[in-house]
Amino acid sequence: MIQWIGAAALMLLAARCAEKPAEQPEDFAKGADISWLAEMEADSVPFYKADGTEADCYEVLKEAGVNAIRLRVWVDSSKSPYQAKCSDKASVVEAARRAKAQGMEVMIDFHYSDWFADPSRQEIPADWEGLDVEGLKKAVAGHTTEVLDALKAVDVTPKWIQVGNETRPGMLHPVGRLYDSEGPVEGGWDNYVALSNAGYEAAKAACPQALVMIHIDNAWDTETNSWWLAEFAKRGGKTDMIALSHYPQMHRDKSWKEMNELALRNVQTWASTYQLPVMISEVGVKPETGQEAINTLRHFMGLMHNEAKEVCKGVFYWEPQVYGGWKPACYDGLGWPSYNMGGFGDDGKAGDIMKALTEAYNDK
Repeated sequence: MIQWIGAAALMLLAARCAEKPAEQPEDFAKGADISWLAEMEADSVPFYKADGTEADCYEVLKEAGVNAIRLRVWVDSSKSPYQAKCSDKASVVEAARRAKAQGMEVMIDFHYSDWFADPSRQEIPADWEGLDVEGLKKAVAGHTTEVLDALKAVDVTPKWIQVGNETRPGMLHPVGRLYDSEGPVEGGWDNYVALSNAGYEAAKAACPQALVMIHIDNAWDTETNSWWLAEFAKRGGKTDMIALSHYPQMHRDKSWKEMNELALRNVQTWASTYQLPVMISEVGVKPETGQEAINTLRHFMGLMHNEAKEVCKGVFYWEPQVYGGWKPACYDGLGWPSYNMGGFGDDGKAGDIMKALTEAYNDK
């Protein structure tokens, strides 16, 4: 176990090296978050191999070179007002079992919410409403243990476990909120770190060899995330890795190349500062930009695997299997458009974006 406690990180690393997970991820993860797949399959969306043969999506992904799968977990999506039809414990266990059957490693992404947790929302699950920080710590630990035990019961042990999703504003608001429109929330950092550490400790107890990580968005954002990581460390936050999201074509002013190069610099700097490996838990590009999207991802994968190879352990594309305008049923009620960053073509095959993910990482 690597315990990250501010300026003492380097000393702790040396003193506790014997407690590192015995299995480090030696291979570069070329991953995919396919958490919507269960709902897509329920909607009878077909997938095809390169030769046009209809096949299980896991087989299509494996043929395309994907070697790891990321799966989000919601506490009880039936109690969300959006009534999402995926990411419950049972569907996650089945998805992980299928991934393992294809020889893929598994990352579990705990949102600690009944629906999406991200910088715009970190909502307490319905069953946890009214709990104070101590009650929430027990709930986080219990939920983490329950899901991981269910995975182990089908002989799946995740290689990576993410404690919270894009938690730059904290998690389980309002108790674990770090800041609001008026500035820092009093006691927010103490509460957030206590909740995050509860998830970390439960994950390590259930899966001692797994690499357990915190996750923040905007890999390109040097100033904000450097401050965030320093605060997390100073306050005794625990993590084995730093997980980041990166959407290089989404900035209003910066070019995709600039975004990729900023992310590279930050990955190298933060890994060196805290002596921790880095995972890109989410990446996405915009297929409607054609060759630019492919070039963007090829460039990023080359930077991560070659320039940052010693510290970056892989990249996961977010929901690459989405194609043809498909969207989850809950999006209709929200008036949201379909996800437009999938990596499959309209023919249901893994497209050139997937080749950029799984082949370009070897570019020199």
